[in-house]
Amino acid sequence: MDSLITAAARALATGDPLGALNRVALRGDAPALALRGIAMAQLGDFVRAKALLRSAARAFGPKEAVARARCVVAEAEIALVSRDLGWPAKALDAARATLAKHGDQVNAAHARYLEIRRLLLIGRLDEAEHMLAELAPAPTPPASRVVHELIVAGIAMRRLQAKKALAALARAERAARHAGIAALTAEVESASLVLNTPAARLMARGEQRLILLKEVEALLASRTLVVDACRHLVCDAGTLVSLARRPVLFTLASALGEAWPADVPRDTLIARAFRAKHADESHRARLRVEIGRLRAVLRTVAEVNATKRGFTLVPRRADEVVVLARPVDEKHAAVLAVLADGESWASSALALALGASQRTVQRALDSLMAAGKVQSFGRGRARRWMTPPVPGFTTTLLLPTPLPSD
Repeated sequence: MDSLITAAARALATGDPLGALNRVALRGDAPALALRGIAMAQLGDFVRAKALLRSAARAFGPKEAVARARCVVAEAEIALVSRDLGWPAKALDAARATLAKHGDQVNAAHARYLEIRRLLLIGRLDEAEHMLAELAPAPTPPASRVVHELIVAGIAMRRLQAKKALAALARAERAARHAGIAALTAEVESASLVLNTPAARLMARGEQRLILLKEVEALLASRTLVVDACRHLVCDAGTLVSLARRPVLFTLASALGEAWPADVPRDTLIARAFRAKHADESHRARLRVEIGRLRAVLRTVAEVNATKRGFTLVPRRADEVVVLARPVDEKHAAVLAVLADGESWASSALALALGASQRTVQRALDSLMAAGKVQSFGRGRARRWMTPPVPGFTTTLLLPTPLPSD
């Protein structure tokens, strides 16, 4: 490798894409094309970056398997950053195996981190955690350790483990300072903001207030029965009852939790659960059926007792009942939560991340665009959606998370 290629590679490793381009911008050999592609990616021109990397992969000879594999890993990272979640994962896995076989453990680990970050984006936390446990961050460079700790923090935040996330971010900050790359430092600072901004609204005894992620963690570990409207759960000190697939039952549980320790009139429950303006005998009969189902589902954590005018929630072990609601009251909050990372998303990638159909996501995007909350650019399959982060709010509790079955 000649001196200009070496100098350009060092510039890219320290986050200086312009310095790298100054050295190889006029060259058309395979290593220069690859470095130019990575530099353009760091500058945000992903279309040009992908074209250069593919040209470099074709230009490398059949005996340069490692170089071609590195091009594939670089293209996979561009796909991840540009939220092309449909990029072929098999190609990245094959490139990772090639790099590991030829002793390039640093880039092999980087390929694995890309796989894990994709799993984290689409909410497959168990798989991401399992893959991460197989990687040892110590032998890797400081920049890779930053990525490792950011993934640890991301998983912890999605699992509502504020203490674990804080410790991981502290390690990431130290590694970022050691690496001396401004972009990494900024990414760590951005992730740290999540722990210092409201994560949810706490509603109890007719009052409500915003709380941080660490307060959510403490609340879920306390002797409090929590009706979690963010994830559609009822929680009692580690016991989780999922109502994610039982919307009527969750609506009833939420109404009873908001009113606790008072009861809720039958007509109010009918209006909220069935959206009926005028209750008749059929609605009252249906309410009795649904209350019976709710009693059966919540039997391990609470009772639902009848009163003269309605029903009341009586916790079995907890001292208090609260409702945990979204920090922002928005019908399509989950879509906004995914878009709040500041990247541009295709509707197909949003559908994959949210576990919804693409048509459902497209309707939500059209509604949000009409309200001026998102914007799009491009046409057809190249159309992308984005929005600035919701000011003053973290979106951790709005992101899709695997839930226990009913």
